Amino acid sequence: MRLDDISGILGCEILGAAQCDIDVDVVVASDGMSEILAFYSPHALMLTGLTNVQSVRTAVVADVQVIVYVRGKRPTDRVLQLAREKRIPILATTLGMFDCCGLLYRAGLRGAM
Repeated sequence: MRLDDISGILGCEILGAAQCDIDVDVVVASDGMSEILAFYSPHALMLTGLTNVQSVRTAVVADVQVIVYVRGKRPTDRVLQLAREKRIPILATTLGMFDCCGLLYRAGLRGAM
């Protein structure tokens, strides 16, 4: 699924430079970065409420393509700068993680196994 479609489904605001031609077909969702690493799935979309630099560093290690911050959480400028350096688009939504997962699942995306 294309990033612009995901943004529309979740009502996201784009916080960091985003390429709309990015395609993802897997979602990983957790506030625990160890969970993201444990269920490694390259080129995934990560849903999280953890907005510190560890979320971006985890995305780099786990080869996550896009980070969506949930529950209205907003990263600091330092986090956005690191994401730009690593070329990871950052989006934010006011929806909760459960709702995001349900909407993305209904739209055809699946979780990592």
